[in-house]
Amino acid sequence: MLAVVVSRADKASEHIGEQLLALGSWTEHEDASRPDAEGGGTVYRTDGIELRTFEELHIHAEGLASAFEAPDRLFVASRHAGDTGPLLTTHPTGNPGPAEHGGDDASFARADPDSLAALLGAFDEYAPDGYGTAIECTHHGPTDIDCPSLFVELGSDDEQWDDPAGARAVARAIFDARDASATQRSFVGVGGGHYVPRFERITRETDWSPGHMLADWSLDEMAHPREAEATIRAAFERSGARHAVVEGDHPVLCEVIESLGYRVVSETFTQTTDGVPLSTVETVEAAVTTVDDGLRFGTPATGYEGEVVVRTLPESLASEAANIDTEAAWAAVADAAVAFETEEGGTRPIGQVALAEESAFDDTVEALADVLRDSYESVEVTDEAVVARDQQFKPEKAATLGVGEGPAFGALAAGESVEVDGRTIDPEVVHETREERFPLDS
Repeated sequence: MLAVVVSRADKASEHIGEQLLALGSWTEHEDASRPDAEGGGTVYRTDGIELRTFEELHIHAEGLASAFEAPDRLFVASRHAGDTGPLLTTHPTGNPGPAEHGGDDASFARADPDSLAALLGAFDEYAPDGYGTAIECTHHGPTDIDCPSLFVELGSDDEQWDDPAGARAVARAIFDARDASATQRSFVGVGGGHYVPRFERITRETDWSPGHMLADWSLDEMAHPREAEATIRAAFERSGARHAVVEGDHPVLCEVIESLGYRVVSETFTQTTDGVPLSTVETVEAAVTTVDDGLRFGTPATGYEGEVVVRTLPESLASEAANIDTEAAWAAVADAAVAFETEEGGTRPIGQVALAEESAFDDTVEALADVLRDSYESVEVTDEAVVARDQQFKPEKAATLGVGEGPAFGALAAGESVEVDGRTIDPEVVHETREERFPLDS
C-alpha cells in the first residue's frame, strides 16, 4: 500500500491531492483515533493507495508513516521552490549535517530508489509543455520515515503551485509509481550540485537508481569524513545500497566509504553492468579484470548467474576482425561471451573472455571468422587456426604482359579478362593467392 501525505500548509500539496482524488475511484473512511491535524478524520482509499491530510508543513512533521497501517512506501506531495522555472521533481529526505529544515541532525529517512526511477519516467511522460523534470539531492526533513519514501514535488513558484496541469501531472506520476517493482539496484550519490544530472542519466539509462544523494554543499555541512562514519553508514543503510557513484574529487570520503565495506564505482560501471546480476559481475571481475580496466559484458550476461569458463581470445584473429569491422568484431564476441576484456576505451575485444560454457569459445571463433569473410574470398576454421585466403593483384606481372595504367589495368585488377594487342589476358595470370593464418592457441 502506498501512503500519500498531503499538507494543508502547502497549497501545491493540496492541489496535487485534489488531482489525485479526481483521478481515481476513492472511498471515504473516518479515522477517529487520530486528530484531524495529524492525518485522522477523513481518509481516502483507492486500489493500492491511502491518502491522509496533515495540518503541519510536512518537512517539520514527525511520525508521518505511523498515521498509516504498515505502508509499503510513502510519498509526500509537496511544492518545490527555486529559480528553476516550471519543474516536476522528486528526492529522498535527510540531513547529512545540521537539521535546519526539519528532521534530525546527521539522519536520513529511508529512501526509495525503485519509486524514484518510476516517478522520473512518469514525469517525463506527463510533464506539461514548458515543464522540466529532475531529481534533487537529499535535503531537509523529515528523517524518521522507516518505509521507503520520497517527496514528489510541483515547482517552482506560485504560478506552478496553482497550475492544475502541473498538479495533475504529479498526481498521474504518483498513480503510475504506486506499483513500482523492485527492479533497480541502488547506489549512494556523492558530490555535485543540488540537481543531479549524472544520477538522473544513470536512472534513465540503467537499472541503477540513487538512494540518498549528498551534494557538495551538504558534504560541507557534514562532519569531516573520518569523524562522520556513522552518518556515511546511515546514508548507505537507509538507501539499501552497497555502492557509491562519486561526482568530483573526494578522495578522503571515498577512502572512508571503502573502509566501511562499500564500493565506489563509476558511471561506466553502472552502464556496463545494466541487467547483469552483481554476483556475476563479482565473479567475472575476480576471474578476468575490472570494469574500470576494460571489462565489458555480452548478451549472455543479462540475468546470468553461475560459474564461468575463462579462455583467451586468439589475439591476431580478434585484431584482424576489429581492423575489418570494429562493431562486427564486438558483436561477434558479445553475442557469445558473458564478459570480455577490451582495449581502446572499451571498443575492441582482446584478451580474456568469460564464457557460460566451453562450447561458447568455438562459437566466438566462428563469429570472428565470419567477420573476416567480408574481406577474404575464403575463410576456413581448423582445430589449430583460422585460415583466410584471397587473390592479390600483382601489378608488376600486368606490366610485363604489356598492360599499363588505364582502363584495361583497372579491369584486370578487378578480376576481368582484357584484350591487349590481340591477346586475351585472364585475371588469374596476374593474381596470386594470399593466405593468412590466425592461430587459435594465443
